[in-house]
Amino acid sequence: MDDDLLSALLAPLRLEGVFHSRWQAGSPWGIAGEAEDCALLHYVQEGTCAVELPGAEPVLLHAGDLAVFPHGNAHRLGDRPGRSAVPLSTLLPERPPGSVITVELGGPGERTVLICGGLHYDRAAISPIYRALPSVLVLDKATLDGHGLLGGTLGRLAGEWDLAEPGAALVALRAFELVFVLALRAAVGELAEGSPVLRALRHPAIGTALHAVQTRFSEPWTVESLAAQAGMSRSAFAATFRELVGEAPIRHLTARRMQEAARLLSETTLAHSRISERVGYHSTVGFHLAFRQWYGTTPGDYRRRWAQGTAPGLLVGEDRE
Repeated sequence: MDDDLLSALLAPLRLEGVFHSRWQAGSPWGIAGEAEDCALLHYVQEGTCAVELPGAEPVLLHAGDLAVFPHGNAHRLGDRPGRSAVPLSTLLPERPPGSVITVELGGPGERTVLICGGLHYDRAAISPIYRALPSVLVLDKATLDGHGLLGGTLGRLAGEWDLAEPGAALVALRAFELVFVLALRAAVGELAEGSPVLRALRHPAIGTALHAVQTRFSEPWTVESLAAQAGMSRSAFAATFRELVGEAPIRHLTARRMQEAARLLSETTLAHSRISERVGYHSTVGFHLAFRQWYGTTPGDYRRRWAQGTAPGLLVGEDRE
């Protein structure tokens, strides 16, 4: 994979803060966390931990393993699958960015120590290809050991839990941010066979097209021109792109344009005509029609409702068929 593509996907997220915690749990124990607007990381320093997501088979983590949740999906942790779980909101009702805590729970049995971090990012900057990442990425100890900087950073995070050190909050943010980026890079290289979108990111031709869509979405792309950018025939490109990314190239391009348009409407005062040009529409009318078809509302209404804080159903990425 072209590293520039990973940079293009992650740089706009603007990671702003991390809530990090150390969990010391004795079996029996279980925690149920709801979905959160952040990326989550769980590193097992000692013992074992079962991870459960709705509709998926449980995953057992061992000492030295890392689980990354790019979208902050709801999940359960415990000493074994099916364990009765305490809601995370009961144990930690508030988890503001920049805070840190050590939690002890469970019974007298086998001990598990977890290092957890929640990286907060700008939802409006989430690109369509980032949204397509799997709900959870699991990197085992052997994989982490093979990526020295990743494994070393996690080891230092787990081994130096001195909350009184000056600058601890900033150091933790930068450390977890580094772990997040390195873990995604490792996942693209090590876990691609199990995920079409990870294969897309490392595919030399499709990755080139994805980079073009991510960074040059204002250009007048067609399937033919994207295929030429990728160095493939039109038919082969369209079929491979759909197989790996899960949607047609032009729909993916439209998703990227609409994501950027919504961000500009919510974060700037640019005129609609300027926004339409920035996202690849040379006709303001065409932009309005496309935006309304995608989000079910006009750009003007979107901007007004966002400013009023009354647009929870219009968040970027909740596109409509």
